[in-house]
Amino acid sequence: MLQQDLEEAAPPRHKLHAYIDVAVVVVVLAGTNLIAHFTTAWASIVTVPVAAVVLLALVRRRGLGWSELGLSPRHWRRGSIYALAAVGLVLAVVAIGAALPMTRPFFLADRYATISGALIASMIVIPLQTVIPEELAFRGVLHGTLDRVYGARGVFAAGSLLFGMWHIASSLGLTSSNRGLSGFVGGGVVGQIVGIVLAVVATAAAGVVFTWLRRRSGSLLAPIALHWSVNGAGALAAAIVWHTTLS
Repeated sequence: MLQQDLEEAAPPRHKLHAYIDVAVVVVVLAGTNLIAHFTTAWASIVTVPVAAVVLLALVRRRGLGWSELGLSPRHWRRGSIYALAAVGLVLAVVAIGAALPMTRPFFLADRYATISGALIASMIVIPLQTVIPEELAFRGVLHGTLDRVYGARGVFAAGSLLFGMWHIASSLGLTSSNRGLSGFVGGGVVGQIVGIVLAVVATAAAGVVFTWLRRRSGSLLAPIALHWSVNGAGALAAAIVWHTTLS
């Protein structure tokens, strides 16, 4: 009787494997983040894309299907519709934000001070180095592994929280390079900490929206499009604001 109770209480073998998959994905993402931000310049360029491809290959071997990863061709049409709607909405919001005097200073990011630099960033660097790898890793691989273990609630909660924490390292110098943000939260150590907290909260909230789009459309196309439009359109708007402000 005791042995039977233990067998019923023990998780099924495939469930245990699913927990292991989640743990491996989280550990790889954490290591990738540290390598990308605290080692060499080349590592910051190639680490995230390479890790995303490696994770994709790993979970495919572990049995995750293309639909679980948001990469099934049968969801492309629905994903494209949501993608176009998301991009249109973001472009409108960014245009309004860049035009309003109250929000215009938040677009004065030093790294996008030139039109050419912003174009390269928005059309090449951001899609290939940030948006596609991150969405593949978080709304693809992590989403699929979490969904098998925790379901929708776990995907939204854990996935979004981890996405917010993913941006801690990249937000360390956020306040010093953005005039609007530094003026809002202040400078020094306190301002930097507040900036990091705001960045984590904002990206975690964005993760909720990206996850909703991913589940609603069944495709990575929608969160990729929204993610790019926020970063890419923001970079272009920043360059335009810098150009018009200096002129």
